[in-house]
Amino acid sequence: MAVGMLATPAAAASGSGQTVAAVAKPKPKPAVWAGTPKASPSRYEGECPVKVTFSSKIKVKAVKAKTTVAYRWLRGDGSKGKVQTFTLRGKGVKSFTVKEKATFKGDVKGWQAIQLLAPRAATSAKGYFSVSCGAGEDDHEVVRPGVGAQVWVDEGNCQATLIGRINTSDSRWVRYQWVVNGRVVDRDAVRVNGSRKVFHVIKPHDDFRGWAALEIIDPVETSSNRAYFKIWCKDTSPRVEASVDSLSDYKGTCPVSRTFTGAISVSHGGTVKYRWVRDGVAGDWQNAYFSGHGSQRQIVSDTWTASASGDAKRAIEIYGGPTSGTVVGKVTCEPAPAQTPAPDATLPA
Repeated sequence: MAVGMLATPAAAASGSGQTVAAVAKPKPKPAVWAGTPKASPSRYEGECPVKVTFSSKIKVKAVKAKTTVAYRWLRGDGSKGKVQTFTLRGKGVKSFTVKEKATFKGDVKGWQAIQLLAPRAATSAKGYFSVSCGAGEDDHEVVRPGVGAQVWVDEGNCQATLIGRINTSDSRWVRYQWVVNGRVVDRDAVRVNGSRKVFHVIKPHDDFRGWAALEIIDPVETSSNRAYFKIWCKDTSPRVEASVDSLSDYKGTCPVSRTFTGAISVSHGGTVKYRWVRDGVAGDWQNAYFSGHGSQRQIVSDTWTASASGDAKRAIEIYGGPTSGTVVGKVTCEPAPAQTPAPDATLPA
């Protein structure tokens, strides 16, 4: 399985006024892919120490004549390898393989992954491996779950952190999984030297309740007790409404300045992001600040200069919320009245 990243910058929104400026075409950016590392051997049983070679295929779609690639190895015990770099020359897709060797003197079950740091960030899937230097008769007793999974609920942030502990009689790799309401929500492997805590965060975005348990998968199968919890998602953001007042039609000489007036109403204090939508084109985001308690209202305005006859349409969009109705202001430009020349005083009556 390969992990790739390719991003395209979002187009810039139009600013104020009725004329939309040309936007420069964004420069192309490179794309990168990191393949799942493979261990050789991937499952070893025999005498130790043993040397294991990890390899991963990396692809880069270069858009420059010279591209610097930076990467490092990630390991299941939480350690990270040194950042390594090399330079690619020429444009187009370049493929290459990176390797890392490790020597193991005892039983190990873990994984390795490749993290690309430049020219773009990407992380491969985990490649698992195992080393067995001779199984003992008491292997079924060396791993035992802790007293149980503990749960800490953060109601303000609408999330819960599951905290579990794994105890072992010696240093070894342990594969585990978190189960919430009977469904596996996370799997991983860690190296445990006597005792180690493991975590998982639940972010439901809405009220949620149930139970969680920490299950050991390997080298034995066992489980903690169930921990029951309830997440209450408090909505602290203010309720927001926006409106734009109608604008009377104008008929007369041009150019002329015209102003639309709108209002933003909130249920209580806070910061509201909004922007004007001018003739269907969204402008830049702005902030309206409200302090204190209770419902409040703030007047906002948008002024433009009309140089020719036509209609101007305006609306207010709330970030993550509603958009007001659209109002129309009509402008009719008329020629300036001709001026009568003053009589020449030097001519005889």
